[in-house]
Amino acid sequence: MITAHVFIATSLDGFIARPDGDIDWLLQRDDQAEDHGYSTFIADKDVILMGRGTYEKALTFDTWFYELPVVVLSEQLADSPVPEALKGKLRFSNLAPRDVMEELAEQGVRRVYVDGGQVVQSFLRDGLVADMVITTVPVLIGSGRPLFGLLRQDIGLTLVSSRSFPSGLVQSTYAIEVIK
Repeated sequence: MITAHVFIATSLDGFIARPDGDIDWLLQRDDQAEDHGYSTFIADKDVILMGRGTYEKALTFDTWFYELPVVVLSEQLADSPVPEALKGKLRFSNLAPRDVMEELAEQGVRRVYVDGGQVVQSFLRDGLVADMVITTVPVLIGSGRPLFGLLRQDIGLTLVSSRSFPSGLVQSTYAIEVIK
């Protein structure tokens, strides 16, 4: 059975980026060398699903950091050519969350990392997320792109673990109580 998993950082006031998508408040921290569990999290994943905003932000970095295959979920980019440097590393799709998960399951994919605010929100609304690792950064940015959005119903969470880092970051892992 295929499962979807979230690993994401948020400001203390619940934003994953500034209104313009900037994540300077996260990247300029002195704790970049500190291991926050990403390598352990990603070790058993097969594919990364991300939204257009996350993809476009990743393109601004000097290096393509993703070693796993990436599927960018975007209606706007669905018919766009993949940049030459990323051929074989990513593809675009305009499928809905359930449909892309079914497609990936047919390809033998078992565990998917879901990244990006809109994508995380849509997967949560569709009951497709098994668990979430949320790292809270001790900064208030006042406004921006929220991690969570409108829901059709409450989503129950069970705290699996919580830990703090010397840098002040707090990381909590939650299991989703009901997946539909």
